[in-house]
Amino acid sequence: MAKLLEVKNLSTSFFTKFGEVKAVNNVSFSLDEGEVLAIVGESGSGKSVTSMSIMGLLAKGGKIVNGEINFNGRDLTKLKEKEMAKIRGEEISMIFQDPMTCLNPVFTIGNQMEEVLKLHHKELSKAERYQKCIDMLNKVGLSNPEDRLKQYPHELSGGMRQRIMIALSLLCNPKLLIADEPTTALDVTIQAQIIDLLKELKEEFNTAIILITHDLGVVANIADKVNVMYCGEIVESANIRDLFYKPKHPYTWGLLKALPRLDMKENELQPIPGSTPDLLLEMNYCPFFDRCEVAMECCREAKPDYYELENKQLTKCWRYHPNFKEVTNER
Repeated sequence: MAKLLEVKNLSTSFFTKFGEVKAVNNVSFSLDEGEVLAIVGESGSGKSVTSMSIMGLLAKGGKIVNGEINFNGRDLTKLKEKEMAKIRGEEISMIFQDPMTCLNPVFTIGNQMEEVLKLHHKELSKAERYQKCIDMLNKVGLSNPEDRLKQYPHELSGGMRQRIMIALSLLCNPKLLIADEPTTALDVTIQAQIIDLLKELKEEFNTAIILITHDLGVVANIADKVNVMYCGEIVESANIRDLFYKPKHPYTWGLLKALPRLDMKENELQPIPGSTPDLLLEMNYCPFFDRCEVAMECCREAKPDYYELENKQLTKCWRYHPNFKEVTNER
């Protein structure tokens, strides 16, 4: 099967008065049609910057300094803004973290949904646009869609606004949907509903999804494969089952230990000690070294390469070097 999306050696930096911040560093992954890829990691790990690089929506000072983003046979890094604007919304859509700040407070939901169709489907009449908006609101499970189109964002609950964002992103039947922490500000019941909705829409439209989150629990029932990011790098890549049952990188171990489970006893959660290093610093060693419970001297001396294990599982840790031998931790 041909790859829908193939990211090769992507590096994105932000150039500030203090120096270059390497937010994404030599990242590679691929995605097939109808596949769900989860990108997980702490805040500041490079998840959102990766998605913004794909969308061509980097903030001021941000620049793709290396790599390719091949989507449907085209390298998005080489397209002009006018060409990218046509793809954005029509072929690639995005659900942003906070729907309250992404929806325009001075326009009704109907105005904002119609604007998308006016931009990408100029052949539709006003009546056809209206009906398409009604149909999409029905698909995302909103009651009384005619009334919702007349309302403003502040009149809706958080879960309803998130459903509106999903409806907006799917209006043009995109091939790729990027969901950037779509459940962060919602309670657990609504979180489950939003994840179930994404699963249903993926099945109906065969849409490929990149789900960005810091919560491994969110991805367990929807993702096909997972990339774990730390300090702008993918430190582990695996299918969803191997990641939960055979995690390899110590950072992945830490994320799983910090995940609440029903069989846990009180006070059993184990946070990852320390904090992420400053990305302004040049790191010629494993960036997880200072926080790692099994770090060795070689981890301080050089960065590990990727090592491929069974089932195409990749990890970036010296412990999986072919010549590795278990030694006492002597940091």
